[in-house]
Amino acid sequence: MDGHGWRRLRDVPLFARLPDADLVALWNVSVPRRYAAGEVLRMQGEPADHLLVLLSGSTAASAATAGGRVVRFGTWRGPCALDKVALLDRAGHTATFTAVGACSVRAVPRARFMTLLDDSAAVRAHVLRLLAAQARAQQDRLTVTMTLPCEARLAAWLLEAAADSGPLVSLPGSQQGLADLLGVTRVTVNRALSRLRGDGLVRPAPDGRIELLAPELLAQRATRHS
Repeated sequence: MDGHGWRRLRDVPLFARLPDADLVALWNVSVPRRYAAGEVLRMQGEPADHLLVLLSGSTAASAATAGGRVVRFGTWRGPCALDKVALLDRAGHTATFTAVGACSVRAVPRARFMTLLDDSAAVRAHVLRLLAAQARAQQDRLTVTMTLPCEARLAAWLLEAAADSGPLVSLPGSQQGLADLLGVTRVTVNRALSRLRGDGLVRPAPDGRIELLAPELLAQRATRHS
């Protein structure tokens, strides 16, 4: 067994400033979990009694509306801490988190996380900054969704995904998943992808991913309003 596994927590932004002793304590109290592609880490509305620390892999977050529509919020890549809001407001998980590929997770008991917030001013301030940044990012995404055409939204999403994965981008499940994320229909996404492909900006890869061929031109499409 790796006696220095706790060092992996240092790469999680939430814990980056913690002393080694605190990281060791968190590691020892946390529960290891592994998930295969397609497995659900947590369901929307389930009690959030643990902080999920995603060490490796990526997860897609989605939620169902009262009308039965699935809304996709995006994909999170480790290392990171998932759904911190749910631990703070005790209203259940804000989304269903599904493994995009194989994932390695440590589950930190909520009581230990809340104690960490109470004891560490640095962690508390960092959580507040992260929540504020997330709120601003969600507002920006809403603005984009309301004002830009599908092709511009798609181009912006591809560039954002490529910033983490490189020029080969995996769709969030399928074209339908991407449509849910962008707030349009699958047919609309298919047409937008076809236009980008026809203009030589992207092309489908053999493994089902999308390869970005001209990021600089794609960036121009991301700001096009008509």
